[in-house]
Amino acid sequence: MSKHLIKISLLFLSFALIFPSFADAEGTKHLERQTQPMSANALKFKEEMRRIWFEHAIWTGRLIVSAEEGLEDYGAVLDRLLKNQDDIGNAIKPFYGDAAGNKLAQLLREHILIGGKVIAAAKSSNQAEFEKYNTQWFKNADDITDFLSSANPHFNKEELKESFYTHLKLVTDSVVARLKKDWKGDIAAFDKNEAHIMNMADILTQGILRQFPNKF
Repeated sequence: MSKHLIKISLLFLSFALIFPSFADAEGTKHLERQTQPMSANALKFKEEMRRIWFEHAIWTGRLIVSAEEGLEDYGAVLDRLLKNQDDIGNAIKPFYGDAAGNKLAQLLREHILIGGKVIAAAKSSNQAEFEKYNTQWFKNADDITDFLSSANPHFNKEELKESFYTHLKLVTDSVVARLKKDWKGDIAAFDKNEAHIMNMADILTQGILRQFPNKF
């Protein structure tokens, strides 16, 4: 492994130590919140939220592979992943309106585009660029959590922030594992991210159900 790649790997590790995985704690808190039976409409909404966030994980994984391997499908995969951000924004429009849905989609599109730059910097072992875009990535996560928590008083801002930070950590775990050709590590990171992002979807679902009980 090159010295530059070692530095990038150590930088990823530092983020892992600063932002440890909160998936287990979040899952416990989430189970504690789910004490009431769900209506058919609420269950349908929960399943839809899980579906679109699962697609977020799937197409993010595809983008990492395409970017790191220099595959010809990169542009098509990126377009599909960006569409997923629009789908997530559209999912909240019935509750918060078109402007809010479009704003969330915009923030999530930035999340994807900045992430692409983080991957490119890691691939080229450009530590300065990596630090620059990684800082922007976490700032974007803060912007997303600020937006969501301001729209819904039932969202715990710190819980959401921890959840988005963990998502970024697991994505970067996958990126660095593939750069090191640690295929098992990549698979493990993806599996953890899949489970974590389902929990994220459920946190968002529960907040919306609590804020708009009459819609369900």
